[in-house]
Amino acid sequence: MVQLHSNARAHNLTDQIQEPLPAQTAPRSQASRAALVFIFATVLFDTIGFGIIIPVLPGLVVGFVGGNTAQGAEVFGLFGTTWALMQFLFAPLLGALSDRYGRRPVLILSAFGLGIDYIIMALAPNLTWLFIGRVVSGITSASFTVSFAYVADTTPGEKRAGAYGMIGSIFGVGFIIGPLVGGLLAGIGPRFPFWGAAALSLASAAYGLIVLPESLPLEHRRPVSLRRANPIGSLSMIRGRKGLAGFVTINFLNFLAFQVLPSIYVLYAAYRYGWGYATVGAALALVGASNIIVQGLLVRRVVTRFGERTALLIGIISGTVGFVTWGLAPNSLLFMIAIIFYAPIGFVQPALQGLMTRRVGPSEQGQLQGINGSLLGLTGVIGPTLFTLVFAFFISSQAPVNLPGAPFLLSALLMISSLILTAKVTRAKDQSSVSNDPPNTY
Repeated sequence: MVQLHSNARAHNLTDQIQEPLPAQTAPRSQASRAALVFIFATVLFDTIGFGIIIPVLPGLVVGFVGGNTAQGAEVFGLFGTTWALMQFLFAPLLGALSDRYGRRPVLILSAFGLGIDYIIMALAPNLTWLFIGRVVSGITSASFTVSFAYVADTTPGEKRAGAYGMIGSIFGVGFIIGPLVGGLLAGIGPRFPFWGAAALSLASAAYGLIVLPESLPLEHRRPVSLRRANPIGSLSMIRGRKGLAGFVTINFLNFLAFQVLPSIYVLYAAYRYGWGYATVGAALALVGASNIIVQGLLVRRVVTRFGERTALLIGIISGTVGFVTWGLAPNSLLFMIAIIFYAPIGFVQPALQGLMTRRVGPSEQGQLQGINGSLLGLTGVIGPTLFTLVFAFFISSQAPVNLPGAPFLLSALLMISSLILTAKVTRAKDQSSVSNDPPNTY
């Protein structure tokens, strides 16, 4: 691992960035825009692909266990946990590989692998093969971390939050379009959504093979180390990086708090308000639309005017208000209004990513995003069990008080903890970081 032992070493890294890029790397003046367009397209294709299979995968699992819904739910839960575990284990490896061989080959091979995985699931004759497909999907989906490293390579530091905001809005678009397309394809046949997802992933790989320039210059690459290419060893990066440990902890708390939504949102709304699938779907679509507006239209403007620290604080406070309101809302109307209060949480990830990427060198962006990917995967393993157990307890006869919104209040506490830590980490006068900004040429 490259250690920055002195300010002189940090200045050397900065100087290296200003040197002309080798021939293997596309010129910044034209490549950065084209590269970002590709990354946005790749994220959109991959996210739509994930969304396409959402309507059919649970039913396919239930069908493989003889139509037993309860058993199917248990197996589907195992699939979700395994998928998140693969992200936790392999995100650092893919990040380390991209630091060694460049972002381009990792992104292309991951997209190709994801396409093959969807084909496996489309042809799966039994539950075992479907499970293998989910394992491969978890591994290849960890390539999203490399996309974030690519943005750091090609975007000046002051513009990264805006670029990450665009990626966040594209996630929202993908998760709105994907299930709609999946539902239409499922009308043709239960396996057609998997073929559609495979086509998108393979198209993304082909597009990258033809269009995508490399973003990481040869002089900024470093050998793959097993110590860095695993979830525990990769954390060694935070040593010696002022404030980075605090930002990593903030990221973990926010990721974990967010897990309450996929874990109990549907169960809670049905239990407390009697919502059906259509109402829940409309509410989730509103959450997605709000996310698109915030991250796609507001992040860049807010960060430019007020800075990343203010944007981050606004996002965390808004998320806290949203979770508290959801946990205590006495009726459906207030529950829906809370979505508006919650929407500015979309500032959190772009601002946090912008702050974190400037604290590591050019050859460490992949490792940093590997850490973030592992954190997301780890919270995906912990969150569903944690929040469903809390929900089950507080609606049971053993609970001291019937409080079905307890999981949302727990998420609010996690957000408050991250707010306190954010105020402490970002208020320091010394906000020095390792400068690794590419020239501002776009």
